[in-house]
Amino acid sequence: MIKEKMGSYINGTYHCSGEKETRTCVITHKTITTLYHATKSDIASGLLPSFALSTLSSYERSHLLMEVASQLLNRKEELSQLIVQEMGKPIREARGEIDYAAAYFTWFAEEAKRIYGQTIPSSHKGKRIELRYYPIGACGIITPWNFPIAMGARKIAPALAAGCPLVVKPAPETPLSMLLLAEIITEAGFPKGTCNVLVGDEKEIGKALTHAPNIKKLSFTGSTSIGSLLYQLSATTLKKVTMELGGNAPFIVTEDANIPAAVEGAIQAKFRNSGQTCICANRFLVHTSKEKQFTKALLERIETLNVGNPFEESTDISTYLHPQSATRIEELKEDTTSHGGLFLTLETKKNIPLVATNVTKKMRVFKEEIFGPLVSLSSFSSDEEALMLANDTEYGLASYVFTTSMKRAELYTNELQFGMIGMNDGAFSAAEFPFGGIKMSGFGREGGPTGMYEYLAQKSLSIRTV
Repeated sequence: MIKEKMGSYINGTYHCSGEKETRTCVITHKTITTLYHATKSDIASGLLPSFALSTLSSYERSHLLMEVASQLLNRKEELSQLIVQEMGKPIREARGEIDYAAAYFTWFAEEAKRIYGQTIPSSHKGKRIELRYYPIGACGIITPWNFPIAMGARKIAPALAAGCPLVVKPAPETPLSMLLLAEIITEAGFPKGTCNVLVGDEKEIGKALTHAPNIKKLSFTGSTSIGSLLYQLSATTLKKVTMELGGNAPFIVTEDANIPAAVEGAIQAKFRNSGQTCICANRFLVHTSKEKQFTKALLERIETLNVGNPFEESTDISTYLHPQSATRIEELKEDTTSHGGLFLTLETKKNIPLVATNVTKKMRVFKEEIFGPLVSLSSFSSDEEALMLANDTEYGLASYVFTTSMKRAELYTNELQFGMIGMNDGAFSAAEFPFGGIKMSGFGREGGPTGMYEYLAQKSLSIRTV
């Protein structure tokens, strides 16, 4: 429950002694709470999380992770309302985010019991080689604003499963959601201090996290530019790092694609969180033979979407965008038009998402992450051209392909330079799905069967037996 005063959550207690600010709802502008920024003393204390977690067995950690999942679901409505208040996501999607977050705790509750070692035959008589895994140590977590609880869950759940205590810095737009998640983790039975949350000056807290020698691992989700800076700063203490950074996802509709399925996939891939996700479809590449059919069907489907108040149950796309997203959309509109792009407008509905056609490689909508409800349409005439256009980016996070040909699906799977591919699937994110990119989209994987190993250190043993 939101309290009248909140601040950094350290050792199970809110610290409310630093500079304060009034947190208000982005939609109604009504006061939510008073938030106190971390003092230097708070930051110093917060960087020393409790290692009492190390006394718990993997089965005990598993039980507690399941309890966190249960509490998240029990408090779904409260948490969902807070997400809408902090960042303006449609309420139905906010509820979906809580389900998504709980799924990570459930998944890693099971994985906690499966930290397997390995015995390797030795080439020398009388020797045995063993591989064992141990918690890497205290971990720093930096989360984004667009999924304020789920992105925390995707990092926190595997760390706790592995036995690692945490220091979390949430996005300045959405600190309250993360504070409640940390409180839930304590209430579920994890030792106090297992998950500390520092709120306040971004640069000061970020610098402290990257420079702290006791923080052995850093996981960050955000822009490539900030990720690169954090990577460099973390190098001073040789931290293990996971980076989930920007994207420029192609959405490819081939000549044999099922158009109704492709359109539904496009709606899922493009308009989740009003287009403000790192894996949103960015560049729609449509075969020339399907261009008119796909465009017409997509426009008709977009017209059915309800753009409105995010607190209303019927809303599909929020009228509220992050200020940076709103500014970027206006800039992209101007740039696209100046380079000969055309916008297909629908007069029947206010605030309908934009659809740009005749998009070329010169335009910013082709080269940059859009992060908003703007569709960018280009065409291609061969698979080779589609692959060339799709791979023509420094990013390598997500991509989408719609085809009914197994041969073509295999071609795109092998040739697309992206860490994740949705093959006839516009919504692949799940706790069991390894999430992450390549190239300038970062490295490391979150979720799935390998996600916990990002928080484990490997030890190799050579044992003489005779």
